[in-house]
Amino acid sequence: MPELVKPPITRLQILRFAAVTGDTNPVHVNDFVARRAGFDGVIAHGMLSMSFLGEYLTRVAGAGNVRRFKARFRQPVRPGDVITCKGRVKAVAPCGPMTLAVVEVWAENQKGQRVTTGVGEVLVPDLVTDWRDS
Repeated sequence: MPELVKPPITRLQILRFAAVTGDTNPVHVNDFVARRAGFDGVIAHGMLSMSFLGEYLTRVAGAGNVRRFKARFRQPVRPGDVITCKGRVKAVAPCGPMTLAVVEVWAENQKGQRVTTGVGEVLVPDLVTDWRDS
């Protein structure tokens, strides 16, 4: 499956993400409060990496649609980390006129460490015979 590379996360992206999700927790969006709590903006960056995985899975789905998606943090995502989203198809099964694909996705930092992982179910048109070969 193709990769999706996201450049270093910026403060503006974090503020936009907070506005869209309604997450205005000062620990997530205020650097001073985050440092006092000992987080140094790590929480917001991790949340944004989960958002990137969702975007990646949606792009992979293409003409299909994402039925379910669960993601979790594995390691801190630091300010300035470059995130690369990757994935692989774990299983496919017929589902009426569609095909159900179970896709494992993950986000890596520039050191190749998995920082966020997830699993999604994607319904794709039955024209896709076997995603495992793509």
